[in-house]
Amino acid sequence: MVFTILFIPFYTMKTAIVYKTKHGTTEKVANLIAKKLNKEQVDLYNLLDDSSPELAGYERIIIGGSIHVGNIQRGIKIFCEEYRDLLLDKELGLFICCMDPDEGIRKLEFEGAFPAELREHSRACGIMGGEFLFEKMNFLEKLAVKKIAKKEKTVSEIDRGAIKKFSEALMAV
Repeated sequence: MVFTILFIPFYTMKTAIVYKTKHGTTEKVANLIAKKLNKEQVDLYNLLDDSSPELAGYERIIIGGSIHVGNIQRGIKIFCEEYRDLLLDKELGLFICCMDPDEGIRKLEFEGAFPAELREHSRACGIMGGEFLFEKMNFLEKLAVKKIAKKEKTVSEIDRGAIKKFSEALMAV
């Protein structure tokens, strides 16, 4: 009797997570997403360190940034404009970090963060919560958070459930 063993290689998707962070929260979220995609090859690119990462070799690109005074960082907007064609040719995930308690405002901030055609093309979209890190804020930032958000000290409200849901949507076949 002869047995044939069929070997099916395990395919891992090559993923780039491109983000920009001011106080470090978006970087934390990017790392949490990378951990959730643990069976895949994931490389992280902070646009503060590399504003023009080489992304042609990736099958999936995830883009994230934080919302400050209602807007995502300018570097994320520029990145999306410059890489538009490439992004529309890849599997895409988009996320923001923000602390507004109003769900409607968070959705508007997400819509304002990314162009409509990227949002429509995206396989996963996420609003991941955020943090107020007083120890990393300047005087004016602290003053604004105290006045507008009524927070007096460091607060972390990273939404791990949203991160899990986002990662699962990306890994769904």
